[in-house]
Amino acid sequence: MTTPAWNISGQYVETCNCDFVCPCILGQMAVRPSKGSCIFAMAMQVERGSFGDVPLNGLMFIVLGMTPEEMGKGNWSVGVVIDERATAAQRDAITAIASGAAGGPMAPLSGLIGKFLGVEQAPIRIEQDGKKFTVTAGRLVDMAGEGAMGIDPNATEPMYLENTGHPVSSRLAVAHASKSHVHALGLTWDDVSGKNNGHYAPFNWRSA
Repeated sequence: MTTPAWNISGQYVETCNCDFVCPCILGQMAVRPSKGSCIFAMAMQVERGSFGDVPLNGLMFIVLGMTPEEMGKGNWSVGVVIDERATAAQRDAITAIASGAAGGPMAPLSGLIGKFLGVEQAPIRIEQDGKKFTVTAGRLVDMAGEGAMGIDPNATEPMYLENTGHPVSSRLAVAHASKSHVHALGLTWDDVSGKNNGHYAPFNWRSA
């Protein structure tokens, strides 16, 4: 079956278990994560979008993953938590987009995935207030972070990483994760150290 044309745009936030600042992006996925392995949670709030004739406006999803060593070595375990409001058609569309099966920015990473952990649905809530963000997905995900400021006391914007090649956006605000709790799809991660890494950015994905 031919994959329909699709596009989604909105806001993204992420935390991972690497120390701030995550070395994986800076080292082009060829360096060892801070903890030896990496667990990440990428939350996406779709403001506008569609998958063929399937509307995706207002839906949210979270890509959860674990990479056992350097990210570039592959063998990732990845799953998706999808907004409980999504219909079966919307769930299938988001799964195809998030896994890279439908092409788009996640497709180049699909070859690194060794195990797809599946899909769960939950009531997802993503909130952003200036530099702060929070994400909850029932009992599955609870995370929060805040943009990291530079030393200029007059600055109103957080620090950014540019030209990253990250699948979500090449320009990412860097953030300190204040908490990360994941208990979903076989992944377990709890951190309240305030030392872990985070990112956020607007995103605009499309099939081609």
